[in-house]
Amino acid sequence: MTPENTVRTFLAAMENRDFAAAEGFLAAEFEMEFPGSEKMHTPNELIEWSKPRYRSVGKHYERTDVADAPDGSAVIYCFGTLHGSWNDGTSFSDTRFIDRFTIVGGKITNQKVWNDIGELTSR
Repeated sequence: MTPENTVRTFLAAMENRDFAAAEGFLAAEFEMEFPGSEKMHTPNELIEWSKPRYRSVGKHYERTDVADAPDGSAVIYCFGTLHGSWNDGTSFSDTRFIDRFTIVGGKITNQKVWNDIGELTSR
């Protein structure tokens, strides 16, 4: 599986709430960081952290950039917009995001996320 396919399949599993499948793409030392979060290490930590923020979230991809390294590792950037629903049931869309993934040995070792969700919730 290419690094881009690894990331896309991981993100699809997360969106479909198939956390067992998602965890299969993660290295033992996996870390993820979202705006306003501490570092997390499992999909379940992310779900618990996001519960007070929103009910559901999905992604529309505008582009994906892949930078392969000679050692077989890669850095993947996903750009696009988020859509979903807040905990009160109202929907949101067109919220910008960038995800940065590091792939080593076919596994995701790191995910860093930037998005405008905080801009929407702080109004």
